[in-house]
Amino acid sequence: MRLRFQSGTISRLMETRNKIVDAAQLAEVVAKRQVAGDTVVLTNGVFDLLHVGHARYLAEARALGDALIVAVNSDRSVRSFKGDLRPIVPEDERAELIASLACVDYVTIFDTRTPVPLIEAVHPAVYVKGGDYAIDDLPETPVVRGYGGRVQILSLVAGQSSTNLIAKICRAYPNSAEAVEK
Repeated sequence: MRLRFQSGTISRLMETRNKIVDAAQLAEVVAKRQVAGDTVVLTNGVFDLLHVGHARYLAEARALGDALIVAVNSDRSVRSFKGDLRPIVPEDERAELIASLACVDYVTIFDTRTPVPLIEAVHPAVYVKGGDYAIDDLPETPVVRGYGGRVQILSLVAGQSSTNLIAKICRAYPNSAEAVEK
């Protein structure tokens, strides 16, 4: 029994890691899927501390098509707009956590402030963002619409964000040594 469990665990780990691809691999996979008639959905974000808002958002995004790509901001990209204290979780670990979700088909890490270069390379049929964005304010919108794709804003789970989670932890454990000891 133990060997079967370990083998299955290793198999699932490899399956998760195989979902993480670079932009060139992703473009090839998406092109093949689109030729087969699949609707490919792409979203992006930091996904620093995974929470229920992320899980619901990604499940909703996946329901819009046949495959979901999640583009995760690189550490350097995150620091450029969230400051030097973020991300808390390194990019490789964030990508692996996202890849472990059943609703996610592919994960890639991008190093730019926006995923526009990735979108230009992949041409997803649907590009989605959360309810805290407006379609006309997104720099990705003209790119997606330019090749005939669709941009969609999904539901927002009120109060759920990595920033709010970090603030809650800091309030609960104002003395960092206290947090480590518990």
